[in-house]
Amino acid sequence: MRLFLDTANVEHIRHGVRLGVITGVTTNPSLVSKEGNIDYKRHVQEICSIVPGPVSTEVLSQDASGMVVEAREVASWAENVVVKIPASLQGVEATYELAKEGVKVNFTLCFSVNQALLAALAGATFVSPFVGRLDDIGENGMRLVKEIVAVYKNYPDSIKTQVIAASIRHPQHCIEAAQAGAQISTVPYQVLMQMIQHPLTDIGIRRFLEDWNKVMGSTVLKSKVS
Repeated sequence: MRLFLDTANVEHIRHGVRLGVITGVTTNPSLVSKEGNIDYKRHVQEICSIVPGPVSTEVLSQDASGMVVEAREVASWAENVVVKIPASLQGVEATYELAKEGVKVNFTLCFSVNQALLAALAGATFVSPFVGRLDDIGENGMRLVKEIVAVYKNYPDSIKTQVIAASIRHPQHCIEAAQAGAQISTVPYQVLMQMIQHPLTDIGIRRFLEDWNKVMGSTVLKSKVS
């Protein structure tokens, strides 16, 4: 399973890429608005120059023709741009038209297997079931991811759409997404930082350093330069 960052914060993106674990980014108008008064196009292009893989950015039009026009423009900003199209009836039509033109689509705000099936049939490159938002209303968001993955696996020759587990709220969601077979999880920066943390690791490191200091004092190991 690959990891994308769900953010528009450039410094967080640079850090994730520097770690070697982030290969894509997903954004939306809410995330971009947190970065202040910025030039949206230039900001997306900067992100695209940092990230080695797909960068999803959303259209705002609500009708199919408007989505297509807007998506064509956004897709021209960089080679790795993926256009986020909402899981509406208009979105299905726009996805079909864009897929025929070779524009990569992330079919977003997906909350049912039926929506995911239509996304695949229309030619979406990615589908994004929103796990956390389903959990918020008392449903099992990760079950939806499992169901979509299972359906897609029944048709390996005809369905190439990849599943992005989105609206991830905590590290356990990442584990469950991987177990479900999602190709990608897109995570907030905070969740990425939490994934590496474990109190026993911290205790172990501290004890090793304490024991080292007992034997060698505060001397720090230095590698020899050959």
